[in-house]
Amino acid sequence: MAHSMSANARNESNGNGLDRRSFMAYLSAIGLGGSALWQQAQEQGSVTKEMLAQAEGVFGLEFTDEERELMVRNLNRNLTSYEALRTYDIPNSVPPAIVFDPVLPGMQLPTEEREFRYTRPAGVSRPANLETLAFEPVTVLSELLRTKQVTSNELTRMYLDRLKRHGPTLECVITLTEERALRQAQQADAEIARGHYRGPLHGVPWGGKDLLTVQEYRTTWGAKPYENQHLVDNATVVDRLDDAGAVLVAKLTLGALAQGFRV
Repeated sequence: MAHSMSANARNESNGNGLDRRSFMAYLSAIGLGGSALWQQAQEQGSVTKEMLAQAEGVFGLEFTDEERELMVRNLNRNLTSYEALRTYDIPNSVPPAIVFDPVLPGMQLPTEEREFRYTRPAGVSRPANLETLAFEPVTVLSELLRTKQVTSNELTRMYLDRLKRHGPTLECVITLTEERALRQAQQADAEIARGHYRGPLHGVPWGGKDLLTVQEYRTTWGAKPYENQHLVDNATVVDRLDDAGAVLVAKLTLGALAQGFRV
């Protein structure tokens, strides 16, 4: 998660004098790890809905019984995984598995920088109903934009309209970046019309998890304590996609602090 945010985003305060690292340390200090709730889990061998109900009072939260049921299943699955991990005897001489190097002994990979090339799809044409492009891959959208069969403005407005219609039902949108998106789309169309085509992402709409910092908008990290957080710098990936001419249409939902949640 840290690599997805700018340096300032990782260190910036949320406006209440509590940065992310301090917040996580605070949770560790008062949460299950150092409380009677953790002792209960150890004694009973599992986490229960009753334990969660007690924990809610500590954190100032309130969940329904159905929500607790979902959380209990996930927490107990994690508890089983942690117990299994602790059965392995790993000496201190074993370094953390933080680097993956697929190169076999004796192999050398090329190091020179080369131009990225891809095979453009053939026979791509504009459909009668533009909304049928909603689930097309980037390669198809890119070719339609490059050949000027559709405009970035058309695609952007189509996706924004779908997000407005379906977002509340799917609960997939945290913030629509409509003003920014229309500005970017207008710029992309003007550049493509002049023959200044930046590449296969130019004018293509995209959405990113609300883990990514975007200057004009709040960055919630999917967590209640940060729902009104505004950070200073764009995330690096946002800047790079801006440079490629892509059009950001929305900041999307994610698990709290990018924690995966499985049901």
